Amino acid sequence: MSDNKGWFKRQWERISALPALVLLLGGVFAGIVFVGGFNTTLEFTNRMEFCLSCHEMANKPYTEYTETIHFKNPSGVQVTCADCHVPRPYVYKVIRKVQATRELYYKATGKISTDEKFEQHRWDLANRVWDSMRASDSRECRNCHNYEVMDLSEQDRSARKRHSRALDEGKTCIECHKGIAHELPDEPEELDVASE
Repeated sequence: MSDNKGWFKRQWERISALPALVLLLGGVFAGIVFVGGFNTTLEFTNRMEFCLSCHEMANKPYTEYTETIHFKNPSGVQVTCADCHVPRPYVYKVIRKVQATRELYYKATGKISTDEKFEQHRWDLANRVWDSMRASDSRECRNCHNYEVMDLSEQDRSARKRHSRALDEGKTCIECHKGIAHELPDEPEELDVASE
């Protein structure tokens, strides 16, 4: 009789551990689904078509970009919005996507919904991007352009001289290449406080 009690006890312990195991496996499965869905969403929002789904981007920034070397060039390599505006390293990419929620606010409020409104805010928008690029040592530019693999001897004299000096001075790409993919904004006029 004591053998049967031991057997029943072992079976009960085995069965009572099942809910914990099911919960654990269910949690792992839910985690995989969440992470997979999250990563799929991140990559979907990096597509050019996604960026252009907002008319604010399609009107001004995209039109300007189509006139640059980053859009059409002899090598046939085309840079997308995400190549310049979204970091590749995962942690920085997630941080940038969280920061991009501010852009959804602009979309919802119509802050840059017309060309005129966009131009009104262009200086601030451009400076926000430039500050970010300076802070990251132009990380996104360096995905394609890298001092270590540049063949300065193949560049024209002016570019060779400037890149060599920038390298020596530790400058980052955006310090010299503002306006490479979009028009440079007009600097806001200073208010004359004395005349008011």
